[in-house]
Amino acid sequence: MTEDKSKDRALGMDRPITRRDFLNGIAIGTAAAATAAAATAAAASPLFAAPASTGAAGGAAAPAAAQDAFGYYPPLLTGMRGSPAGSFEAAHALRDGRPSPPPTDTGEEYDLIVVGAGISGLAAAHFYRAHAPGSRVLILDNHDDFGGHAKRNEFNLDGHLNLLNGGTLEIDSPRPYGPIAAGLLDTLGIDVARLAKATEHPKFYEQLGLKPGAFLDRETFGADTLVVGLGTPGMGKLPFEQMLAQAPLSARAREQITQLETGQIDYLPGLSSDEKKQRLSRISYEAFLRDVVRVDPAVLKFYHARTMGWWGVGTDAVSALDCWGVDVAPGFAGMNLAKGAIPRMGYTPAGYADTGGSLRLHFPDGNATIARLLVRNLIPQSYGGPDQSGHGAENIVTARANYARLDVDGAPVRLRLNSTAIRARHLGDPGSASQVEIAYMRAGRAYTARAGGAVLAGYNMMIPYLCPELPAVQKEALHNLVKTPLVYTSVALRDWQAFEKLKIYRVYAPGSYHTYLHLNAHVDIGAYQSPKSPKDPILVHMVRTPCRAGLPEHDQNRAGRAELLATSFETFERNIRDQLGRTLKDGGFDPARDITAITVNRWPHGYAPEYNPLFDPELPEAQQPHVVGRAQFGRIAIANSDSGGAAYTDSAINQGHRAVMELLNGPKA
Repeated sequence: MTEDKSKDRALGMDRPITRRDFLNGIAIGTAAAATAAAATAAAASPLFAAPASTGAAGGAAAPAAAQDAFGYYPPLLTGMRGSPAGSFEAAHALRDGRPSPPPTDTGEEYDLIVVGAGISGLAAAHFYRAHAPGSRVLILDNHDDFGGHAKRNEFNLDGHLNLLNGGTLEIDSPRPYGPIAAGLLDTLGIDVARLAKATEHPKFYEQLGLKPGAFLDRETFGADTLVVGLGTPGMGKLPFEQMLAQAPLSARAREQITQLETGQIDYLPGLSSDEKKQRLSRISYEAFLRDVVRVDPAVLKFYHARTMGWWGVGTDAVSALDCWGVDVAPGFAGMNLAKGAIPRMGYTPAGYADTGGSLRLHFPDGNATIARLLVRNLIPQSYGGPDQSGHGAENIVTARANYARLDVDGAPVRLRLNSTAIRARHLGDPGSASQVEIAYMRAGRAYTARAGGAVLAGYNMMIPYLCPELPAVQKEALHNLVKTPLVYTSVALRDWQAFEKLKIYRVYAPGSYHTYLHLNAHVDIGAYQSPKSPKDPILVHMVRTPCRAGLPEHDQNRAGRAELLATSFETFERNIRDQLGRTLKDGGFDPARDITAITVNRWPHGYAPEYNPLFDPELPEAQQPHVVGRAQFGRIAIANSDSGGAAYTDSAINQGHRAVMELLNGPKA
């Protein structure tokens, strides 16, 4: 025990950084963050229930809203974020069949209620208002912030604003954006091609002489070793033999990695391109390496995590052909595979294989910028009033939202945070009812509001619990939409001189707690400026995808989700400090001295599920679970990227539009 405490002190577990002073599961940092945390925590507490205002139609008084409190500003919160305590308990109670308190009728009536303030729900509200400008819309969300997975992590480091995506990374999709999604970006003032050229500096670190690297840990590979130049596709410019000479691998393993990365071997000779693709679609990449290439076990370990950033599972649960489709792993250069997808490929690799993908654009806070632009479009007063609503993306990045203006009596659009929907039902027969009633939990109490229609834009697997009247086949399909758990960790450092000394800016770590880490992307947009000098404070992005190798993909997802929800912030912090300390040791990095803040964005329900040819049946589109599950039910329509079968922002937008058009075109039961 004494040894453990000594190690913890060396890691800095006792240091007073902005991550550990918890109030109802929320960490408090700076004074502003403390105020925000107190207000946010109030949303989860039934004691915070002082009367505020009456409902729109003279209904019962609601408790004082946490989001209206002075200083409420969730992006500044550190500690456990993503889906923090207070955001999921009511949903889990509903799932488990535990009773909720009798709801109080607020008396509020709207034209539309949207459940879920992620990009799909916000887009649905936008599209509805575009077709019905005089309509009134209520948006409910269980989290303390809007945006869903498009989460903004905001830090004040030595007086400078530093941003990082706590969720959705960027505008990017396996296929070019279609007219609906592209049209919305245009409406919001996002010119992807122009902004990418003007604001992004993807070669910034390389121009300073920094390279990618790989960290091979002693538990997996026998010795802690940082190999500069190794780790990602196109692994640097040094000869492989020279790079691999540093690695704690056998001569055989080094030779096989070199052969995979640089060779032109046809591992399936005598077969046509189509026959090879069929064969590769039926075996995992791990099986391809093990049974076809016949590599050393250490080579399997080296490549195992290569797929985790894309799919949230290792190479044992992703087909070899899908790996070829996104060029995430080697071994295919000499196989003469014709360009283009086959039906037995997932959405992501098929799209990239066919088209090369969409244009890309990374904002400093990821696609939280899109969510913020949507909120400004819907509720101009939340960002300074109507005179701000026409501005483009450049000024929204540094703008500070006024959360107290999101849910104002009489406003045409109201956004109500910390409000978990627990029931969606028609007031009458679904085929003829004129209204829908939504019940939701807020501050430990249940409330109801009514509308002419509803869009359920949250996690689709929860919809059968919200609306048990759905047809059995639809509920079964929705239950099958198992999302991928993942963790995006943001770590603030005093400086990045250790990275500069080691000549690295990103690290692949196949055996470590987080399998990827990299210095924050260099983006300058509007008044936002990225750190320029290694002596400047900076943010590091780390990725963990909890899963259990050897199981089918969705069983791995379920196991990973259970692990994630059971993992304390203390465990995360200890692993973060240990990993960074070991990886950067030779650069003089001291985790106790150099780490100044930590935000762990845990997403138990992360990526939307996509077709996996290793485990999912081949079905016509109309019979695929996400299509069956999204069917309109009376005045209730279903959105979210889940219902598009694709974990991308354009899918979320498109599904929001489809759901709204279904409602506008009339009910179906």
